[in-house]
Amino acid sequence: MTETSQDLLSGGIMETGSGLRARDFSIPELVAASLERIASIGHLNSFIDVYADEAMKVANHHQGLLDAGYVFGPLHGIPIALKDNIDIAGKRTTAGSALLADNIAKQDATLTAALKRAGAVIVGKNNLHEFAWGGTTINATYGNARNPWNPEHSPAGSSGGSGAAVATRAVFASIGTDTGGSIRIPSSFNGVTGIRPSIGRVSNSGVFPLAWSLDTAGPLAKSAVDCAIVLQAIAGHDPNDRQSARALVPDLYEQIDLPLRGARLGLIEDYSRKAVQPDVRDAFDAATATFERLGAVIVPIRLSDLEALMDAMIIIDAAEPSAIHAPWLRERAVDYGADVRAQLEAGFVFSAVDYVQAQRYRAHICHQFTEAFGLVDAILTPTIAYTAPRIGQLDVEIDGTMKNILANNMQFTSLASLTGLPAMSVPVGFDSSGLPIGLQIIGPALGEDQVLRIGAGLQASLDCYRKAPPGF
Repeated sequence: MTETSQDLLSGGIMETGSGLRARDFSIPELVAASLERIASIGHLNSFIDVYADEAMKVANHHQGLLDAGYVFGPLHGIPIALKDNIDIAGKRTTAGSALLADNIAKQDATLTAALKRAGAVIVGKNNLHEFAWGGTTINATYGNARNPWNPEHSPAGSSGGSGAAVATRAVFASIGTDTGGSIRIPSSFNGVTGIRPSIGRVSNSGVFPLAWSLDTAGPLAKSAVDCAIVLQAIAGHDPNDRQSARALVPDLYEQIDLPLRGARLGLIEDYSRKAVQPDVRDAFDAATATFERLGAVIVPIRLSDLEALMDAMIIIDAAEPSAIHAPWLRERAVDYGADVRAQLEAGFVFSAVDYVQAQRYRAHICHQFTEAFGLVDAILTPTIAYTAPRIGQLDVEIDGTMKNILANNMQFTSLASLTGLPAMSVPVGFDSSGLPIGLQIIGPALGEDQVLRIGAGLQASLDCYRKAPPGF
């Protein structure tokens, strides 16, 4: 990677776009730098497909438009990737599975079309856990993705390839999907910012489903500001998605730099700091203190019956994928990775009564959050209780007890997943081994602007989000 290329990839979206419009460098130069970086991180296995020739053609086309005075917006000429469960017309969508290795999309996903209209240059598809049904991006067909801060460690999942690609500045953003935490946990493990929008804020049309009542798509990027720019481009009502919200999308960037003085930020008593590794707790406490120095008010809140949270999440997040995959499991079970096949088969164990009871609990939690947001503007938790484990590691130590990784990775992210609320992970520090730590900001329904503003306010005072992995 040349020094010039390194410089081209180091800024945020707004800064880089300003450089393009000022003719400090060209769109083809920027896209070539992105492709060069992608080639240099092959050992991280963060991409399934790279569209080098097509991306350069699009870059040249967009440069011609720019030279003629046409500017599509802040994403004009910006290299972006998509998780490989999102359709691009004429390209394969594998969802990380051998079952879809030759699946060619007939049309763009709604969000893909929106990115194209915004002038983004899509350079490739990111690796993921098969069918987005897992938290490690250990993938039997396309290989394991790795964490750029330490390649022996996990980038998390299911959007692990997206997290690694953004962390190494190979792309300015990647669109991931989040069911139980698959944008936020990779963001935390890879030291980037990622937002799960409210269910319905971004269309799922053209996105391969995992659990239809929990799924949503959103950006992973360097900063909250960059996430706001990308989310603005892809958000909005879509008649092709029955869950799509009809509410107008506010200007997510207009008020993002407003001061946080007076903002009321909730801490869930006996939960927000419970059962986490010491380094994670320390970073969370330090970030909370930073919010207070910025004038925010920390408000203790109580939510009841959280001990059933994970049970309800697991039931819904198991039953719905199994229903989707039932025909393939009957006919092509051998083509699944062993871990995903086992999880899908386990989903058949739950009864209709189990599923209905889980949905009843979900309504109960939603009601509590509605009441809580009458008292606070956002709720803070760690994103995940621990930092990135080694690839293949099964347990982590928390408060002197060994905890199963898969059973505990959604401890905090399930809060927003079950309620359908927007939530963002922002980097707030590093553990003693130099691995990133994330903080989760949960907002009210369709309150992405609020979540982004709070995250951006914190990032104005904490510079850890600017740090890239060694060598990048």
